Amino acid sequence: MLLQAASHAAAGQQYPKGALYLVATPIGNLADITLRAIQVLVLADVVACEDTRVTGGLLRHLGLDKRMMAVHQHNESSAAHQVIEALQQGQRVAYVSDAGTPAVSDPGAQLVARVQAAGLRAVPIPGVSSVTTALSVAGDTASTGFHFMGFLPSKGAARSTALDEALAWPGSLVLFEAPHRIDDLARDLQTHAAHRQVTLCRELTKQFEEIATLGVAQLPEWIKAQPHRDRGEFVVVVHAAGAVAAADEFSAEVLALLQALSSHLPIKQAAGLVADVTRLPRKALYEKALSWRQANEQS
Repeated sequence: MLLQAASHAAAGQQYPKGALYLVATPIGNLADITLRAIQVLVLADVVACEDTRVTGGLLRHLGLDKRMMAVHQHNESSAAHQVIEALQQGQRVAYVSDAGTPAVSDPGAQLVARVQAAGLRAVPIPGVSSVTTALSVAGDTASTGFHFMGFLPSKGAARSTALDEALAWPGSLVLFEAPHRIDDLARDLQTHAAHRQVTLCRELTKQFEEIATLGVAQLPEWIKAQPHRDRGEFVVVVHAAGAVAAADEFSAEVLALLQALSSHLPIKQAAGLVADVTRLPRKALYEKALSWRQANEQS
């Protein structure tokens, strides 16, 4: 029935032979595959893929039996020669990564460049992308665009430098992070972007999907709140610099410190001291302390 629906909706379009089709596939929920992607996989003479085991499972789900060719980060340059040979013979080649859109923090860019350099056609078959999926639920109203970073370097000065450079972008910043390094990312963001808001997307489109928007100061607390949050992949949207954390999003520790200092010092001075220690926005801290002072005066 699914193949029939794909044929009915997409078969009337042009699918030239001798072309490479970059096919976006689901990032977790198989129901997200498009009818056009299915039709291309039906027509493909060869399915080139990042991992034949992963793609084999997708093809079986669709009821397809296709010749597969492994094209991954370790052999992409050499495997491109085989793809080009197939295209020159007039075959349709579909390329898929393990999940999402090829060549977006996944293999595929070298393959496309080599195919185009050979005078052959590369055709995009759009669909799911974890980048745009996360951005759509971030609600970053201060953003004027976004910068996609993907995975940061794993450690050291290179990681710190890359994060600083990426945070200089005026819009949203999109990062990928593995579960075993999400604690490190939380600490890095506290050091480099303590005043920002973030949207954490864990296991996007899957059964246990979690999405939370909060201040950077709250990140460690959120991660440790549930033991299962050290599993699954993360997409992290760091909101634009203008989207500062709201006063009611500060952690309990920050609020306790602010309250203690503002009970003994002028609120402007108290807010300034807390801002210096935490790197949180002075204005929001001042407004929070002022609201306490006004509430006490009215009671």
